[in-house]
Amino acid sequence: MRRLILSIVTAAAALSFSTTVQAREKTLTVYTYESFISDWGPGPKVKEAFEKTCACRLNFVGVADGVALLTRLKLEGEKTDADIALGLDTNLISEAKATGLFGPHGLDTSAVKVPGNYSDDTFIPYDYGHFAVVYDTQTVKNPPRSLKDLVEGDPSQKIVIEDPRTSTPGLGLLLWVRSVYDDKAPEAWAKLRKRVLTVTPGWSEAYGLFTKGEVPMVFSYTTSPAYHMVEEKTDRYQAAAFSEGHYIHIEVAGLLKGSHDKDMARQFLKFMVSPAFQDIIPTTNWMMPATKTSAPLPDAFGKLVQPKNTFLMGADEVAKNRQAWIDEWLNAMSLN
Repeated sequence: MRRLILSIVTAAAALSFSTTVQAREKTLTVYTYESFISDWGPGPKVKEAFEKTCACRLNFVGVADGVALLTRLKLEGEKTDADIALGLDTNLISEAKATGLFGPHGLDTSAVKVPGNYSDDTFIPYDYGHFAVVYDTQTVKNPPRSLKDLVEGDPSQKIVIEDPRTSTPGLGLLLWVRSVYDDKAPEAWAKLRKRVLTVTPGWSEAYGLFTKGEVPMVFSYTTSPAYHMVEEKTDRYQAAAFSEGHYIHIEVAGLLKGSHDKDMARQFLKFMVSPAFQDIIPTTNWMMPATKTSAPLPDAFGKLVQPKNTFLMGADEVAKNRQAWIDEWLNAMSLN
């Protein structure tokens, strides 16, 4: 009898242990871009903070950039392992919804406050920033003051840009040029080509070339100089303020319909708009938080370019014209 009781107790303990282990071994897979999960990006801190709340393992999968993220999801289709896609932007949401891979998040997002008051039942913003030309003040003494200055400026003063086929900053520049030049965008690209040192697949490669001193200007964000001011204690790198305004980049995350654990995925999205996540963003992703943080922003953020005008195309317009505008870009840049 004692042996039977012992066996029952042992089996119960084993079952309890097994259940606990299984709970701890739950994995939430988040597809995102490489710079987010780099050692200096927000990924490591986000992973540590979220895993304390979920009894799970947060698994980040990185691709070059936001457009490449959507491309990968399209290729994988319903077989994707992703529970969450983090790193698309508002320019891509219509195209992302058209895949049929995303489902409604069903969460209260009233805490989210981004320029234009963007709100959506599928995608939730987690940060934002304005695109800008960032330059080295030790090399560039007369930076461009408008998009026209950039397009028609000194060809010997080079810039590195990102590919709109794979990169959200690259797509942002494409849409910015289109917003300002409209049907004359191909002519603008043909002029700008003379200033382009190279085109990279994503932001990380482009900014790396810039910080290594291989090029004096890079297409990045108005917030990028904050990194150098806070981490390197230098004002050497600055963003050029453009007179006509700047195109905005609002980054979003969405829940995959085929998520293996939708409850946990929603738990992550709720965590994403909480101070625990938002506090990490300014000094790791070097973007503006999408909700209030529990701590004030560093003083460096008060020294950044404040755009007088914001450009942002509707997602449906982008989805309708993106490929045609990319083809124009390819022809003008002689990259096809």
